Amino acid sequence: MPPRIPRQQAEEPAVGPRPDNDAKLSAALAAVVSGARRRAVRDGDRQIDTAHLLHSLLEYDPDVRAVFDDGAENARLLGYLVQRSIGYGLRWQGSVEDSGAVPVVAGSAGFSPLAAGAMEDAAARAAHRGEDAALGVDLLAAILADPQARAVEVLARAGIDPYEVLARIEDRLTRPEWSGQ
Repeated sequence: MPPRIPRQQAEEPAVGPRPDNDAKLSAALAAVVSGARRRAVRDGDRQIDTAHLLHSLLEYDPDVRAVFDDGAENARLLGYLVQRSIGYGLRWQGSVEDSGAVPVVAGSAGFSPLAAGAMEDAAARAAHRGEDAALGVDLLAAILADPQARAVEVLARAGIDPYEVLARIEDRLTRPEWSGQ
């Protein structure tokens, strides 16, 4: 019987070392990235894509869960992501998530080019607000900003408008009472 988790080839960096920008992440977001890494390895994926990040954001970050309208949206989305992780995502295995909007980043520590770009954008969003570290909602907003992201496809297939979610995030981050914590 073949092993459940395929072995990585030596020339594939896959989901190994941490990216240099991990220092720009909040502790909560670092846990999200770690969870996404574990999910990618467990699923046998070569890279962490935006759907892995979305799944971990929903599991680990209550502020991200609060962005969705109600418990029904969260349940639908998590149900769809679980289906993806147990077989639906096989059509994505072996492919690189890349919108073509950003250049492919070599040595991105196992992130798809699109996910690596979203990580950088999340840090930039936090810096724009004057914060040192990116939060989960920063990463979710960065992911949803690219219509080619697998996470955007996941939301759409779960019946959730990704652009409406992005507008909710922007609204939430501009409120004076938002502390960023």
